[in-house]
Amino acid sequence: MSLDLSHCSDRELAALARTSRDDVFRELLARYKAPVFRLIRYHVGDADEAMDLSQEAFVAAFAAIDRYDGDRPFRIWISRIALNKCRDWSRRRAVRSFFTRALPLDNAHDVAIEAPAPDIEAGDRAELARVRKAMSRLPHNLREVLVLRGVEELSQSESAELLKVSEKTVETRLYRARARLRMLLGEK
Repeated sequence: MSLDLSHCSDRELAALARTSRDDVFRELLARYKAPVFRLIRYHVGDADEAMDLSQEAFVAAFAAIDRYDGDRPFRIWISRIALNKCRDWSRRRAVRSFFTRALPLDNAHDVAIEAPAPDIEAGDRAELARVRKAMSRLPHNLREVLVLRGVEELSQSESAELLKVSEKTVETRLYRARARLRMLLGEK
């Protein structure tokens, strides 16, 4: 008789994962792939990039499973890794963008146009695009808090732990993010 992994806690799964059991990795992936993907997609805005970064986050997490502290929620730990992957991606993108703009005009036809993939799940694509555009104009630290609290529905303490800031900082950033977002969207 085998162990029913769906009834195991994250701590138990992490302990079992240290023995490199594929079924344990599949269980952790099944539990957390959707929230990790959503978190990354809201940061990068592109579903294909988000899929790649989600895979990178899980590969990194499973490679570092020995460093997981079972006293903390696995979701926070994997989200932290995912957030770091987003930051790395943003830095790489900024460097690529710099070099792309530095090309002479006669080579401009070789540069691919980056356009976000259509969001199939959106009912009102125009409004979603408008909100995403406004969110992309927010400073990185405000956008992170807005996504974690508003989209991922993490608590204030979970968000603070993930971002390694105080709960008061999360509260302040969330207030500022919402106010700035309302301003960018032209709402009162």
